[in-house]
Amino acid sequence: MAEAADFQGTGASPARRWLRRTGALLAGAPLLAGLLQLPAATPADAAGQEAAQVASSAGSVSVAVDSLSPSAPSEGDTVTVSGTVTNNGKQPVTGAHVDLQVGPPLETRSAIDTLAKKSDDLQGPSGEKVGGKYTEKFPALIPGVAEPFSISVPADKLDLGDDGVYQLAVALSGKTSAQPWDQVLGIQRTFLPWQPEDAGTKTKTTFLWPLISSAHMAAETGSNEQQTPVFRDDELAEEIAPGGRLDQMVSLGKGLDVTWVVDPDLLASVDAMTGSYEVRDGDGGTTPGKNQEIAKNWLAELQQAVTGEEVAALPFGDPDLASLAHNGTNVTGSLNHLKEATDAADETVDTILHVKPSTDFVWPVDGAVDPSIVKVATSAGADKVITRSDSLQDNLSYTPSAARPIGGGTTAVVADSRMSTAFQGNLTKASASTLAVQRFLAQSLTLGLQTGKQRSIVVAPQRMPSVSQAQAMAEALAALQGGNWSDSQDLTAAAKAKPDPAANTKVPPASAYPSSLRKQELPRAAFEQIARTQRKLDKFKVILTRQSRVVTPFGRAMNREMSTSWRGRGVAAVGYRDGIESYLNGLIDGVKLIQKSETKLSGRSATIPVTVQNNLVQGVEHLQLRLTSQNPTRLKIGGDAYEEQRVTVNGGHAQSVKFTTSANANGQAKVVAQLYTEDGQRYGDPVTFDVRVTEVTPTVMLVIGGGVLLLVLAGFRMYTQRKRAVAREAAEDDAAEADDETDGPQSQADAPQNPEASGARLEQETAAGSKADGPEQPSDPAPDTAAESADPSGTGERVDR
Repeated sequence: MAEAADFQGTGASPARRWLRRTGALLAGAPLLAGLLQLPAATPADAAGQEAAQVASSAGSVSVAVDSLSPSAPSEGDTVTVSGTVTNNGKQPVTGAHVDLQVGPPLETRSAIDTLAKKSDDLQGPSGEKVGGKYTEKFPALIPGVAEPFSISVPADKLDLGDDGVYQLAVALSGKTSAQPWDQVLGIQRTFLPWQPEDAGTKTKTTFLWPLISSAHMAAETGSNEQQTPVFRDDELAEEIAPGGRLDQMVSLGKGLDVTWVVDPDLLASVDAMTGSYEVRDGDGGTTPGKNQEIAKNWLAELQQAVTGEEVAALPFGDPDLASLAHNGTNVTGSLNHLKEATDAADETVDTILHVKPSTDFVWPVDGAVDPSIVKVATSAGADKVITRSDSLQDNLSYTPSAARPIGGGTTAVVADSRMSTAFQGNLTKASASTLAVQRFLAQSLTLGLQTGKQRSIVVAPQRMPSVSQAQAMAEALAALQGGNWSDSQDLTAAAKAKPDPAANTKVPPASAYPSSLRKQELPRAAFEQIARTQRKLDKFKVILTRQSRVVTPFGRAMNREMSTSWRGRGVAAVGYRDGIESYLNGLIDGVKLIQKSETKLSGRSATIPVTVQNNLVQGVEHLQLRLTSQNPTRLKIGGDAYEEQRVTVNGGHAQSVKFTTSANANGQAKVVAQLYTEDGQRYGDPVTFDVRVTEVTPTVMLVIGGGVLLLVLAGFRMYTQRKRAVAREAAEDDAAEADDETDGPQSQADAPQNPEASGARLEQETAAGSKADGPEQPSDPAPDTAAESADPSGTGERVDR
């Protein structure tokens, strides 16, 4: 791709250049005369000087520019450069002093890139010293000790010319015992954008501010009515806590004019934390979550931050479009998940943030596209693809506007790759952050000076910036929005801007897709596992009385299985998918048949019970239980080889279903019980058990009948004997009463003198009375004379007959 062309009017004025050159000649004349009087150096001396020069080029002193304020100065400003210098050598540096050096303007964007790669090279250009009182001196620099410096200089003393980007170098000079002459021992170059007045044509700049995280929730929920959510870890609470990554993204972006790019899954997860929730512990259990207030505060801050700003919602879970395009389109149902994720985005954002988001944008990883990615990206209804200029390249001498049609009614929104990647890498050190900010501003200003035409530029940084990266982004964006060459614009407006007719509209082929990104994609096996989980869910949900309790959490979990956040985390991605499928298998196994042992069947017909156990919280229905005899000539079920009955079981209960059987011959028959859904699909594992049939013969019936007859005769004999005994006792009582009347008072007087005889008499009367009263009690149960088999009991189950 051709670099941006040079632009006019950025050099110093002719008079100023003449003065610089004249001064340089006058200053160099005495030195030149002295050199002419010196003897010629010997080869050994020349070699020594060359070695010293090579050694010094390594930079024995490191210079760190920790801050440059203001980042883009104007007329009347005072530029303050602060940082540290550290002697990395083994000898002290004497006569050390820090100077600012201003180089010529950098006229192309590629020149900025080149200087950034050699920012600490002693052999590179350094520019002219500001000198004078704008120098900081050190008596000595001790090895290993960092010394701070701060130099403030009015902008008009920097000798800046026309609008443009100038090189600003901070150089440390001094002497060592090995090299006892003043020389530059360390240098750090950065960029100084100079646009003191409003530009005639300002660039329209759109900055995407991403709120995206990895997956923290699975499909598991509590069994209570509220379905208490269960989090895989407590890392999300750390991200939204004060000082956390997402907390910083919200607080820093709150005062900036940005387009918020939000993953609805993040909002849904934080919203779930505002109520009761559980967190998985290391022992396989859960502990109650304790960060409800943190979640509430973060959502409240975000709601305030997005008020009046544009919010672009990605599909739920931020699915990896490139992985889906390259490895998932041939797996049935994969595109359906993308459509479901897109549909869920609008409702989730609107419900939680109370703003209507834009859902017609998709954002492939690093903005890299090929025809298959564009096709997949637009299959769910989005018609705008956020790509990047290092993927959809232009062969132009300037940077065109972001929007361009790529066919089929689809618009590619091409983000500027230089500005989008300016904040990558480790920016925890203040010096690295300052260089990133100044480089970003330099690229923006140089871009704006390329042509007099107004253009719309989009910046799409990394998806999940760290805290230090977010802070650098916010600092750069604040300086840009406070500068004189750029105006803010939201993403929708950038997509609608008039395309440049010279810009490239041809999507690169699949062969141009970066191999480094392809290696990180989700494999085909991932999408096959997702499809398998979906098939199991489809079969399971039809039996549920409250499908949403299962369908919704598992649907969102499968969206997360396709997330872009799994790139570079293959092992974790496999573990997440396995956990989802395993949890679903456990729920499916909650509805099952109870195992049965061998059943004995005596007689020609009987009923066999089969029990269905429902361990779920909710009831199940739309199930058919089929009992099949594998030997129908010996044993029939319901008059045929099998019989089906509808099954409905409440949550946490078991239901026994009875089947009528008929036996035609003695022996053993194998019976299979199997659950089916109403559409004829098998559900769960079958239960197989044996039924042993023992036919009742006529001889056995005669023996049983004879036994019953003997029991009846024995009972009749006992009854007659009891009746005779009662009659005899009654006659004796009558005779005794007659004797008592004859004896008169004498008999009554004698009664107390024979207590033993009286007691015996009373006991006989009581016993006789009890026997006599027996037949007169109609409420007494009759003796159980039901016919039973004379055979001993077997070890199998009893069945109803």
